[in-house]
Amino acid sequence: MIGKMVSNMMIKPGKSPVFDRPEDFDLDYENVEFKSEDGVTLRGWLIKGGKDKVVIQSHFGVQCSRAGYSPKGKGMIKMWKQDISFLRQAKHLREQGYSVLMYDLRNHGESDSGSCPWISWGPEESKDVIAAVNFISTHPDYKDAGIGLLSICMGASSTTYGFGIGEQGLSRFPNLKAMIALQPLHYNEFVKAFGMPGFLNKPGGVVSKQRLGFDLSQRTFMPDVSKITIPTMVMQNRADPWTDLDFVQGYYDALQVEKEMKWLDLDPLRAAAYDYLGTHPEELSVFFDRYV
Repeated sequence: MIGKMVSNMMIKPGKSPVFDRPEDFDLDYENVEFKSEDGVTLRGWLIKGGKDKVVIQSHFGVQCSRAGYSPKGKGMIKMWKQDISFLRQAKHLREQGYSVLMYDLRNHGESDSGSCPWISWGPEESKDVIAAVNFISTHPDYKDAGIGLLSICMGASSTTYGFGIGEQGLSRFPNLKAMIALQPLHYNEFVKAFGMPGFLNKPGGVVSKQRLGFDLSQRTFMPDVSKITIPTMVMQNRADPWTDLDFVQGYYDALQVEKEMKWLDLDPLRAAAYDYLGTHPEELSVFFDRYV
């Protein structure tokens, strides 16, 4: 019973409603859907801006969707007291001439379940990042556009796994120009920083391994960081209580491309950096403008 409860907290989907709509931000858009290579239908919004540059946003996991984070229905312990709307940075990026693809990863929001109906913290979701890039790369209006990747937490993990796949992964797309990786996070570092005692973590890990087919504590994207082929900015809140800052520094150090480290001095909450994207979106466009 304890193992199932802990595993549910870590990898169970269904906690990520799509609570916002682009029309509430006066954004021109279309609802889109596309399939991953393993046949999962993914759904999202294509915010219409310029046709020569596109940002693809991949959200964080479990409690998030393309819209962002809502505290509604999250129980007693909430990551943030208010909605964190990702349409705020989308609106800014559109004003700077970008189109923006915002989509739900598998098992999140309005996208379909994967063949694995659990959240894998990146390995399965990497297929969705690849599908999103392929969708833009083959879209008649955007096939010649430069692409920037805004990859948030599990979105950053998924993107990193996507570069590690090889010729069938993200490295095959020459129109990829830059990435912002916000607070990349590995399961081990999260569990340690969160302070989960072993008598809870161990049975939870056993159940999660049965569900996923691999051990979350052993699977890591770190060997794939050096395979990233585009300029990358890593952003991290120094006061984030849910991660090991040395791990984030290690991610940055492993990058073999033009890179930038952006340390943020925010409240001691994981979600403070997610909210920061919408309150300081100009930092996103300043970076993307250099490369996309």
